[in-house]
Amino acid sequence: MSDAVTFKALFASGDDAAPAISAPGRPVLKHGQLRALVGKTIGSLNALGVGRNDRVAIVLPNGPEMATCFIAVASGTTSAPLNPAYRAEEFEFYLNDLNARILIVERGSQSPAVDVARKLGVRVVDLVADANGAAGDFELVAREAGNAAAANPGYAEADDVALVLHTSGTTSRPKIVPLSQRNVCASAQNIRRTLAFTPADRGLNIMPLFHIHGLIAGILAPLSAGSQVFCAPGFDALKFFAWMDECHPTWYTAVPTMHQTIVSRAARNKEIIARNPLRFLRSSSSSMPPQVITELEEIFHAPLVEAYGMTEAAHQMASNPLPPRPRKPGTVGLAAGPEVDIMDEAGKLLPPNTVGEIVIRGPNVTAGYENNPKANAEGFTNGWFRTGDQGVKDADGYISLTGRLKEIINRGGEKISPREIDEIIMDHPAVAQVVCFAMPHAKLGEEVAAAVVLKEGAAVTEKELQQFVGNRVADFKVPKKILLLAEIPKGATGKLQRIGMAQKLGLA
Repeated sequence: MSDAVTFKALFASGDDAAPAISAPGRPVLKHGQLRALVGKTIGSLNALGVGRNDRVAIVLPNGPEMATCFIAVASGTTSAPLNPAYRAEEFEFYLNDLNARILIVERGSQSPAVDVARKLGVRVVDLVADANGAAGDFELVAREAGNAAAANPGYAEADDVALVLHTSGTTSRPKIVPLSQRNVCASAQNIRRTLAFTPADRGLNIMPLFHIHGLIAGILAPLSAGSQVFCAPGFDALKFFAWMDECHPTWYTAVPTMHQTIVSRAARNKEIIARNPLRFLRSSSSSMPPQVITELEEIFHAPLVEAYGMTEAAHQMASNPLPPRPRKPGTVGLAAGPEVDIMDEAGKLLPPNTVGEIVIRGPNVTAGYENNPKANAEGFTNGWFRTGDQGVKDADGYISLTGRLKEIINRGGEKISPREIDEIIMDHPAVAQVVCFAMPHAKLGEEVAAAVVLKEGAAVTEKELQQFVGNRVADFKVPKKILLLAEIPKGATGKLQRIGMAQKLGLA
C-alpha cells in the first residue's frame, strides 16, 4: 500500500466483510460498515454547520463508540478528544482554548462538560448507540434544532488538521498541538510497519482514547492494516484476562504501570495465557524497568517491544524492532518513522554515545504549536523539533532516555504541569508560597508533591489543601504529599528549583 495522507485513504482498502471493531459482549462492526459510518457521520456534522478544520470536542467513555467517533470526526473535521475525568474548570479552559464548535457526549451524559458547553455557547450533540448493535455503531443527534451549511464540507484533505491535543508545558498554560491528516496518517503507518500488522491481527485496546498512544497505536495503526481492534471500556486488571479469552488477541499495547499490574495477576491466569498466544506486547509513554520486560516475556512467551512517543510526533518516534532483529531492553529502540538525532544546546548534532537533547523531524511531526511563536522558536532548531528529553544514541542507532530537561511530572504516562498546581494552591487564602515538584514513586515513576509556606497566623491541613486542589483538577493531578514548611529551600541564585526538591526535603 502506498503511504496514505488522509484518513479516507488510510481506511480505503481492506476487505469490507472483515471485522474492524469489537467489544465485550457486542457483535462486530466490519470494515465496510466502519467506512459507511464515517461517511454518514461527516454528513451529519456538515448538516450541523461543521466541516474541515472546525473543532469538535469529544467527551466519551473508553470503548468502541469512542474509537469510531474519533475516526469519523477526524475524517471530516478536527477532533479534540478530552479526558472525561476533567472538572468543570478544566473543561472551560479546554473548550475555550480550542474554540470548539460542538461537543459530542453520550446521550444522558452527566459530564460537567455539558453545562460548560451551554455556558460558552458550544452546541451539544448526543452520540446515540444501540447497546445490542454492532460495537462502535452510532448516530449523532443535536440537542437543539437548527441547521447551517458547513463552509468546508466533505472528507478532509492532507494538510487539514485531523487532531488537536494539549500538551503540558512548564508554564501554566498548556500548548495546543495541531496534527494534520498527513502527520497522523504517517504515524499510523510507521507503527503498522514497525509491528508488521496484517488483517490476521487482533488488538486488545486498554489504553484511554483521549491519549495519543491509544488513538494512534491502539486504534488507527492496526485498523489501517485491515486488522481488528477489541475495545475494552478502559483498563481493568480484574477483567483483563477474561477479555483476553473473549478477544483472542495477537497483541496489546499499554503503559508500564498497566503491564506491571498485569504481571501481578498473571500467575492465576496461566491457562488463559496459554490458550491465547500473543505475537508481541508493546509498551510506551514512559520507561519500562528491564526486570519487568524480562518477567512479561517469560509470562507471555512473546517479545515485549518498547517504544518512545510524544504528542508532537503524533505518537511514535522510536521503537525496538520485532525479532529476529535485536531488542535492547532499557532502550527505546531505533528511529521508527521520523529521523531521530541528538543535539547540543547550540544546535549542533552530536556523535554516537554523546548525551544531549533528542531531536526529531519527519512527516509525522507537527508543523508547530498553535498561536505560540515563543514555544515554536524554542521548540524548533534548523528544522528539527526539540523533544525536551535528554538521551543518547549508541553506535547501532539505539536510543536511551537519560532524563527530562524540563520539570513536567510524569505520573505513569500522565503528564502534569507543576506550575498549574502551584497556581491553584496559591489561590488558597492561607497559602503564601508554594512549589510543586516530582517525587519518586515505585510503580508510577513519579508522583506530585508540593512544599507550602503558610501566611503568618494562617492554618490549613495537608488534607484540606488536597481537597482544595481536588475540587479544581482531575484526581491524578492532586499532590499525594504536601509539606507545610517555615521556608522552602532555594537554589544558589535564590530561585525555587523543582528539580532536586524531593531529595532536599527527604522525599526521595
